[in-house]
Amino acid sequence: MVQKIAVVGVGKLGLCFALNLERSGFEVLAIESNIDYLQKLQNGTFSSVEPQVNELMLNSQSIQFTDDISEIVRQDFRDIFIMVATPSLPDGGYDHTQVNRVVEKLKSISNGTQRHLYVGCTTMPGYCNELAEDVKDHGYTVSYNPEFIAQGAIINDQQYPDQVLIGEPNKEVGDRLQSIYEAMVLNKPVYCRMDVLSAEIAKLATNCFLTTKISFANSIGDLAVKSGADAEKILAAVGADSRIGNKYLGYGFGFGGPCFPRDNRALGKFASEQNYPLRLSEATDRVNNEHYEFQLQQYLKNFDASDEIVFEGVAYKKGTSQITESQPLRLAVGLVQAGRKVRIIDSQEVLDQINLMHPGIFQLQPDGSLQELN
Repeated sequence: MVQKIAVVGVGKLGLCFALNLERSGFEVLAIESNIDYLQKLQNGTFSSVEPQVNELMLNSQSIQFTDDISEIVRQDFRDIFIMVATPSLPDGGYDHTQVNRVVEKLKSISNGTQRHLYVGCTTMPGYCNELAEDVKDHGYTVSYNPEFIAQGAIINDQQYPDQVLIGEPNKEVGDRLQSIYEAMVLNKPVYCRMDVLSAEIAKLATNCFLTTKISFANSIGDLAVKSGADAEKILAAVGADSRIGNKYLGYGFGFGGPCFPRDNRALGKFASEQNYPLRLSEATDRVNNEHYEFQLQQYLKNFDASDEIVFEGVAYKKGTSQITESQPLRLAVGLVQAGRKVRIIDSQEVLDQINLMHPGIFQLQPDGSLQELN
């Protein structure tokens, strides 16, 4: 029975995962290289806008926070989740530099004892097999185990997942990883177990199906608006079919955030490298941009040049402070560039980010209720 788990990288995702593990009875070693952030975690001054994090931090008793990765060997932790960032590259792929850096450190401290690496960050298909080849002589196995979560609900999504995706090097390690989740989750998810490469593709494909659904809904909605029909009623009828379902089938802003656009581009890049271009992935991205242009023209058409256009909340989704590739914010910027006056009402955290990215172009108004929401 696994009792001790190390989590390398305790940012927004990794910290939530570590707290959920600790809540489930595991002894957790949380390793973080950002010293300023680490010190806040260690001395109790850290505060998060992510729901439930502060409460779990307050009640946690079995998490050690450190920057010393050698504690993994010193305290004999056998199960290691790698949750560091994999930023996007200009070509649409993922930058594995931080994972590589962690792995080099793990290789340097290896003492021959078998340990298991579970890569929880999104990677390009094929990367984890290359990683497994690199570390096999140092006593490590490599599994791929990405999270399907949404910011603003990370703790809950980890506790009640629809599925747990396990890319396993062999059945024994897959059983070991599944047992960790069975101890942590509060529901009975589907355990999708497969080889590592298939799991890497499955993670990207899952999010890309959702982006395709969002783009389809918005293109039908745009068609309805253009022709004078009722977009919401059309999409409600389409979603009423049990083969389709109504999730992600609303008419609104295009998809954005830290996952969907990146995964869509990454899967397209991988497919091209395999000489099998994914036309749906390419079209999904194109439709998302066309929908932005349509919305921009609708705003310009429906508001007089003297009107102040007000956006209440411009995060990529409600309940978060994340503005990465936010479509509402993109639209607000487009309106300003078209000569319109725009006021944004949002939490102070969001407004501070906007002021850094687009200083002085908006009227910014703090919203107390949105602050409480976050």
